[in-house]
Amino acid sequence: MAEWQTLGEAAVAVLNTEKPRTKAEVARAVAAAWRARELDFSFDTPVPDRPARPDRPILLAPGDMPKRRKAGNENNRRALLHAVAHIELNAIDLAFDIVARFGAEMPRGFSDDWVQVGDDEARHFIMVSSRLKALDSFYGDLPAHDGLWQSSQATKDCLPARLAVVPMVLEARGLDVTPQMIKLLKNAGDDTSAEVLGTIYEEEVSHVAAGTRWFRYLAEQEGQDPDLWFQNLVKLYFHGQLKPPFNKPARDRAGMGASFYEPLAAPSKAG
Repeated sequence: MAEWQTLGEAAVAVLNTEKPRTKAEVARAVAAAWRARELDFSFDTPVPDRPARPDRPILLAPGDMPKRRKAGNENNRRALLHAVAHIELNAIDLAFDIVARFGAEMPRGFSDDWVQVGDDEARHFIMVSSRLKALDSFYGDLPAHDGLWQSSQATKDCLPARLAVVPMVLEARGLDVTPQMIKLLKNAGDDTSAEVLGTIYEEEVSHVAAGTRWFRYLAEQEGQDPDLWFQNLVKLYFHGQLKPPFNKPARDRAGMGASFYEPLAAPSKAG
């Protein structure tokens, strides 16, 4: 039997776990308990504004982060993988935060989807952490930025904005940039790290799809045009630009057609 009684309690337990590897393990245990129907579909536990975090990595403003260089040598590969590990750790918390914060107002299938996303992100974090260890490094060895959680705080009271900004902007951006990262790792002869990122890339398509599907559900409930609503919410809640080139095939697989994001695209520097 699970050590938690309700899904809300279990999701908050993930958020309140400080050690990164333990957080990932708790997330996987919560997902297993939910699939085994050991948790009540109930949300009665206060949700923290911020998840528990270890002392390391040191968190910097995004503009203060060292520029990421190509993955040609081992130090650069460590830096790339550390950045991915940080994203995946934040993604665990983002998945369980959306369950704890908004699950009560949505159909059960919403929680099913985001618990599965959280389970995937936890597995991804463990994979990348193991790869860092093989390169004589560890998560926390380098600085990281807090931009992902800042986005979640800005949308903590608005589910459609959370879906627009996190899966449909930030995770969709991962679909755009990860193929090039995989290519760089392969060119550097690091096929093992490239395989890890390849697994993450394929599974992130389903995460963007979950965000898009539930955003469309809310748009239908509210009588909103999905494309226009998305664009308006991104303008309100996302302080940045959507940068081309976009990975249109992967975004299409996720059900996120170009009519969502192309009107928001920053001018291309090409030409």
